[in-house]
Amino acid sequence: MTMARPALDPELRELLADMPLISRLNPEVLAQLRQLPSTPIESLLEHRQVDRREITVPAKDGAPIPLSVLSPANTDRTTAAPCIYWIHGGGMVMGDRFSQIDIPLEWLDQFGAVVVSVDYRLAPEATGAVLVDDCYQGLLWVAEHTAELGIDPARIVVAGASAGGGLAAGVTLLARDLGSPAIAAQMLICPMLDHRNTSTSSRQYSGVPGVWTGEMNAFGWDAVLGDLTDAEVSEYVSPALAEDLSGLPATYIDTGSAEVFRDEDTDYATRIWAVGGQAELHVWAGGFHGFDALYPQAHISTTARRTRTDWLARLLELRRIAPLTPVDGDRP
Repeated sequence: MTMARPALDPELRELLADMPLISRLNPEVLAQLRQLPSTPIESLLEHRQVDRREITVPAKDGAPIPLSVLSPANTDRTTAAPCIYWIHGGGMVMGDRFSQIDIPLEWLDQFGAVVVSVDYRLAPEATGAVLVDDCYQGLLWVAEHTAELGIDPARIVVAGASAGGGLAAGVTLLARDLGSPAIAAQMLICPMLDHRNTSTSSRQYSGVPGVWTGEMNAFGWDAVLGDLTDAEVSEYVSPALAEDLSGLPATYIDTGSAEVFRDEDTDYATRIWAVGGQAELHVWAGGFHGFDALYPQAHISTTARRTRTDWLARLLELRRIAPLTPVDGDRP
């Protein structure tokens, strides 16, 4: 029996008609996708005044983790800037630190933010907690070098899309539980939060081609988890497992009504509210997975991106005025 599904936004449906879609991933298809050209970062930077610095930091096992640090050039270095710590998407199996980088670059333009993007290791070559640990180690380096980077330590925002949104949630849980570093906010864009893949929306978007389907999601999670049993999966890897969502920083979550992650994302926001936390949730009617990254010119996409930026502007201004004052949801 075919499940009913929310209709796509008409403009997005027309744009998506020209995109080749698949329903499943396998090792051969993944290898082909990994061969596609990466995001041309140079073209995104050529019309911007940006200082670019490439560094590596050691992972817990000593492996090198590349970080790209993108800072506004010709700015007042006496004023500390906010930082966007960006974690890319790609189902945890593909992509690199320049994937979806146009999203945080808008905040470099708007707020003079320093953007730091992390190249965590991918599954299935890396498994378990390696991916989230790589992201956390990169964040620790940023927090330890705020003065050198011209970053305001009270305005570090962890952000990511899709798999990067799930990893951002895991990093934020880790930072809360380990007591460091301080995170002003987490921005979770259509985040991949739950390895169980059993929600209504995951079933609605299985069995049909799409940008990211239930079957593709299962492939991504299987690549990360390997032979782990459900009981062995960490909440830092699959944040929906976390029993306690108290004490998290201000949280922004958005998703589409027509995508596989809709229900796990709305549930995560609901559970933050249930413990008195601060979360802003947007479910964009007719939005498919990653719609605003794939088609940023669409009306719904420009609205979604502007809404995120407006929220971030309020958050950063609040933190600039009262950096040591907890907002709702922060632990004292």
